[in-house]
Amino acid sequence: MAESPTPAPGRRWLPATLLAGVVLVAGALLLPRVWSVTSATPVASQKPRPTKIEEPRPTKSAGRTPADPLSLPGKVPTQGSGTFTHAPGTSKIFGTRGTLRRFRVAVEDGSGENVRAFAAAVEATLGDPRSWAGTGQVRLQRVPVTTAAGFTVYLATRTTAGRMCANGGVDITVGGRPYTSCRTTGRAVINLDRWRLSAPTYVAAKVSLAVYRQYVINHEVGHELGRHHEGCPRRGGPAPVMVQQTLTLRGCTPYAWPREDGRTLRGPAL
Repeated sequence: MAESPTPAPGRRWLPATLLAGVVLVAGALLLPRVWSVTSATPVASQKPRPTKIEEPRPTKSAGRTPADPLSLPGKVPTQGSGTFTHAPGTSKIFGTRGTLRRFRVAVEDGSGENVRAFAAAVEATLGDPRSWAGTGQVRLQRVPVTTAAGFTVYLATRTTAGRMCANGGVDITVGGRPYTSCRTTGRAVINLDRWRLSAPTYVAAKVSLAVYRQYVINHEVGHELGRHHEGCPRRGGPAPVMVQQTLTLRGCTPYAWPREDGRTLRGPAL
């Protein structure tokens, strides 16, 4: 869901367009294939999610320095081409124990975002010991489009994200427009609006955009790893990453990671 429960399995997307040609990037690296957004079979609908966006009173900054922006200026593209460029290359394996889950990273063409930069942000987040690989239950590795993978982390404009999520049975609209990110089977879809603008819960708490980005990656990948939405375990304490922090903190404070102080931070099931 917008920050979504796990839907029933759906069909995987198939590559639609192969870009020919060579682009010079850091010494003549090949651009990966471009995939197009296609319809997927809708899956079972999810539990109703909140549609009201919480705007908390400002709190003490969490993990932000004066140089860190709360959001980025400028107009955010609302619609791209519907095709995606995948990040090339293979990362190291993150984590030391557990099932190995391979994933890809892709950015929508026309979004104005760089696929290598997005891949680096995803790797830095999922490779952090505070993330899922630190639980000892899973290992993670990014692979190129030519290698089999269990899921893909997409960065998509809000129009494309809305269509991708709806095709997987998840409604991400708030106030009539696609607002949140989502997870559908094999896809963690990050909404470009949130990637560039953050969310009122984080902005009001003066938590940096960089930290929000860590949160939204961890949250949607958490769904792909089988985690569901949670509540706040202690008012005023850090929010478990599976709280729908884009919409509400449920009395907690913003927190971007699955783990805190060497243990997994959990909240009551919703």
